[in-house]
Amino acid sequence: MRRDEEFSEFFTSRFDWARRTAYALCGDWSEAEELAQNAFVKAYAKWPSIRRETAVGYVRTIVTRLFLDSRRRRREDPVADLPEHGVDGDYDDPDARLHAALRQVPPKQRATLVLRFVHDLSIEQTAAELGCSVGNVKSQTARGLATLREAYGEPVNSECA
Repeated sequence: MRRDEEFSEFFTSRFDWARRTAYALCGDWSEAEELAQNAFVKAYAKWPSIRRETAVGYVRTIVTRLFLDSRRRRREDPVADLPEHGVDGDYDDPDARLHAALRQVPPKQRATLVLRFVHDLSIEQTAAELGCSVGNVKSQTARGLATLREAYGEPVNSECA
């Protein structure tokens, strides 16, 4: 019973964090909830072998990989997703504007940006989580930032001289 109590405590304290991470990746709360739930199901199955000091990183890795796997499967779907906002959408909310721009970044680049800048992981840590090289993380970060800047457009708080 100790295993279940320990996992339950971990789940309770970290589920919202995992769901927010998933939302940063996918931009959809219902999908984020599903990604987080699936990550915890996988973590529970491996709980006896997971070191407690690395459990958060383990769940973060699962969430990221589930997100990337879901995007690989979607490539086979011939129907494009409809944008949440039209061309003249309401971008007064900086968070909404950022999430809309972030959804335009390809999934692998988006995962790299979220790990590097939301979770503040180093290049080496991000490479380990994504299972790729340091050089790949550097190039994905640079491309992702360029795409994000282009999609975001003018900064919300730009200062005019």
